[in-house]
Amino acid sequence: MKLPNTKFVSKVAFLSLLTLGSFASHPLHAAEAPVVIASPALDNPKAKGALQTAVFAGGCFWGVEGVFEHVRGVRNVISGYAGGDKTDATYGLVSRGRTRHAEAVQITFDPAEVSYGELLHIFFSVAHDPTQLNRQGPDTGPQYRSAVFYADDTQKKVTEGYIAQLNQARAFRRDMVTQINPLKEFYAAETYHQNFLQRNPRHPYIVRHDLPKIRNLERIFPTLYVQESVALNKAAAIK
Repeated sequence: MKLPNTKFVSKVAFLSLLTLGSFASHPLHAAEAPVVIASPALDNPKAKGALQTAVFAGGCFWGVEGVFEHVRGVRNVISGYAGGDKTDATYGLVSRGRTRHAEAVQITFDPAEVSYGELLHIFFSVAHDPTQLNRQGPDTGPQYRSAVFYADDTQKKVTEGYIAQLNQARAFRRDMVTQINPLKEFYAAETYHQNFLQRNPRHPYIVRHDLPKIRNLERIFPTLYVQESVALNKAAAIK
């Protein structure tokens, strides 16, 4: 049986293949390989203060959410959409690749325990591959692009400085393609997407593409990794 005749082989197609019993004959890409990279030279100093948020897009939000739910100092992670309008912030529309949205995660963190730069360090190293243009692993299309949506000038400067630093050091085999955009609005994804990895640890897509990322987080960032995943009530933020 041939792969679905679509413009992208996404997790939707992946699930369809599983349903049709053809996954074994159509292997997809394995998890994005982790890269050991230097810490950002420019970063916010850790200090007590109000909780802050970071919004990153790096392919399917299931795995990115799962990674950051195991990071010390992170208080909550929500899967959602960023880059487009409220009117088309639905999975059915975003997954077609015809909106301006990217699948993204909103990370709420304690700046006294983890810095914004450390979150970027994890994002670029183990959460996704920042050199893949409009794709991550088996998922292709602009909705799976690599992007940082900054909330203020400080986040923008730290992100720009870090990407310049990594490109200059040739930290990756290819140039980074991560977009840096101002955060206009973040829209929480549908309920069934939230905590997907935690609720479905044996799901074939999760096992193949996302659980290795968490193992890499533990191996590469042992001081930032926490075994118990964040499990906060997201009901108020989920539509």
